[in-house]
Amino acid sequence: MAASPALGPGHGRIRARGRIGARERIRARVAAAGCAMAVCAAVAAPATAEDAEDDAAGRKPTVVLIHGAFADGSSWNGVIERLERRGYPVIAPANPLRGLTTDSAYIASVLDSVKGPIVLVGHSYGGAVISVAAAGNSRVTSLVYVSAQMLDKGESGQALAARYPSELATAIKAVPYRAGGGVRGTDLYLKRDKLHRVFAADLPASTAKLLAATQRPASTAAFSEKAKVAAWRQIPSWFLVARQDKTINPRQERFEAKRAHSHTVEINSSHVAMIAHPQAVTDLIIKAATAKGSARPSPAANPSDSRARAESRPADTAAAWVTAGVAALLLGGGALLVGRRRRRRPR
Repeated sequence: MAASPALGPGHGRIRARGRIGARERIRARVAAAGCAMAVCAAVAAPATAEDAEDDAAGRKPTVVLIHGAFADGSSWNGVIERLERRGYPVIAPANPLRGLTTDSAYIASVLDSVKGPIVLVGHSYGGAVISVAAAGNSRVTSLVYVSAQMLDKGESGQALAARYPSELATAIKAVPYRAGGGVRGTDLYLKRDKLHRVFAADLPASTAKLLAATQRPASTAAFSEKAKVAAWRQIPSWFLVARQDKTINPRQERFEAKRAHSHTVEINSSHVAMIAHPQAVTDLIIKAATAKGSARPSPAANPSDSRARAESRPADTAAAWVTAGVAALLLGGGALLVGRRRRRRPR
């Protein structure tokens, strides 16, 4: 039977519009899929290389440098310059040198003012201070000892030095002091004519003369007080042994480093390695700052289960969910297109 003129052409236009509408819907879904893919890329990677570099710079820890007896923060100048050129924030606070308990409490309060992760470095008696000051501070990621005391709990610097004698005893001068409130005590200085040989033999005589004139004395309590904790038992450590050290016996330094399972290097240096060999000291600090593992890895630091790995990489997880959504969207659009084509086939 012939089609009615009133229905035939109009009916054809309606069917054509229906086909066009379906195609537009498919194009819209494919476009949405493309947008989702763009979102996925944004989640999975930094926006620019510059942003990535900024993130890396932001992750650099603050290096806190603690001087020992007979010295001050300026003894780290050569190391500070090199670390700052590498982009590390650095501070070298004054160590009070009044006693291990007092000094470690003060340095612990300085650490509380530092934001983010910390690499804590100690020279000589400063090593004893950082071992106590870092205890319980989860932001201290590494301890670095430079020709240093590295005391265990219940141990004093005086007792450990008695096991490993050095020439320091021949170079010490005791001077009584008075402080406010009737406080009295004894300060220890290095004799000016002995400082070059015992403390800084590989420095020019003129530099050693300046160190002698500007030295800061340490109270006897700095060496006689016992350490109440030993943070190196929980925090990975690095140790620089100065083979020519006459202030702390190199055998003592090796004993301390071995006991703590420290990552150890040895160089031919006097006691003041950070002044005489600032590059070697800087290199060791950077190794500690960039280390991925620990001398004593713990399960918490190295998660082995898949759930912990997934939680440690939220960006990857989010990207996976977006990618899955995109795949579902594309498959859905493809199925719709196939279905439309099948319905258009003549019977």
